[in-house]
Amino acid sequence: ETSPHLPAPENVEVYSYNFQNLLRWSPVVVENGSVVYTAHYKTRFYRHWSGMGCAHTPHTQCWLPPELRRRWTLVLRVRAELGTHTSAWALSPPFVAEANTTLGPPKVNSVSASPDSLHISVSPPFPPEPGDLLRYLVSYWENTTSAAEELMENKTLFQIGNLKESTLYCFSIQVQLKIYLGHFLKGEQGAPECHRTTLS
Repeated sequence: ETSPHLPAPENVEVYSYNFQNLLRWSPVVVENGSVVYTAHYKTRFYRHWSGMGCAHTPHTQCWLPPELRRRWTLVLRVRAELGTHTSAWALSPPFVAEANTTLGPPKVNSVSASPDSLHISVSPPFPPEPGDLLRYLVSYWENTTSAAEELMENKTLFQIGNLKESTLYCFSIQVQLKIYLGHFLKGEQGAPECHRTTLS
């Protein structure tokens, strides 16, 4: 039965990084006994609530099932339980992974230098799905200057060309994922890396 004495969880939100989606909430504190929680999800246009592997859990977080689509609008709910008492359900704001996730920087796998270029191999920060269109915004600059140049690459193997020989260059890379209507979801900027071109 719903108990007026057992408050509902607060600060219910989805934390999402690289499409790993975690429902979190603040703990419900009671005088005696330990509170457990049950969480459900549903898509916006579906009436039925589904379990997500978090029933009567002592934890204040729960991973969303990985099979949920990035474009679906999800609503999640969680309640506190103490013995036979349950709190009211607390709802999360609507969540769409494709709009609400944070993309981390791409991983730089290798950099090889020649006299006039740097050859860079990267991999995306999340496993791409079929049909994903990813691009990489590369900012680069000579180490002694602050003026950065940019280039946009669609491949995970590319080069920064037209460089001076035996010169230290730095670069930083951001991933961008094409989402709906030609918009791009922009990731976090990677930490700068510096490499010296070789002598010819």
